[in-house]
Amino acid sequence: QVTVTDSGGGLVQAGGSLRLSCAISGRAFIPDGMGWVRQAPEKEREFVASILWNTNNTHYSASVKGRFTISRDNAQNTVYLQMNGLRADDTAVYYCTAWQVGASWERNVLTTIPPSANVWWGQGTQVTVSS
Repeated sequence: QVTVTDSGGGLVQAGGSLRLSCAISGRAFIPDGMGWVRQAPEKEREFVASILWNTNNTHYSASVKGRFTISRDNAQNTVYLQMNGLRADDTAVYYCTAWQVGASWERNVLTTIPPSANVWWGQGTQVTVSS
């Protein structure tokens, strides 16, 4: 059984920083990709950042590019999201996600969760940025 545990959210002033963590546990589980998705009240869900396990390639949404950095620790099967220059519109619940692709062509899909992937989700961590 695979478990995704995300953490690190909190309250921070605009311009500040937070680092989110996402740990995966599961016997011999290796994801094809991991990422962060955020959901703010009355806004559409946004795919914020992702990283592929085979290439270490990363992707960021336009709204966070240059401010957020996704990285991974292979030994710990953990992914981090370093968030700098936080703004009030970054306020949201951030969900970590991990996936294993359902088709070989999806292995390099980076800008979204591959459509036929098996997907696991964390419980979400609240990030609140005060202006």
